[in-house]
Amino acid sequence: MNTITLDDDELRLVRQALEAYLEEFGHEEPDIVRRTKALIARIGQAQRS
Repeated sequence: MNTITLDDDELRLVRQALEAYLEEFGHEEPDIVRRTKALIARIGQAQRS
């Protein structure tokens, strides 16, 4: 496992980038879509805590 430290703005940027990726490129790769959505959910949990 790798760990990186992001400030709130960086975390928000990463989440927005992943969401943009899904909108543009994620519709034909179901495994990547599933994993990206799971990562977005984890980021959302981190932002709420």
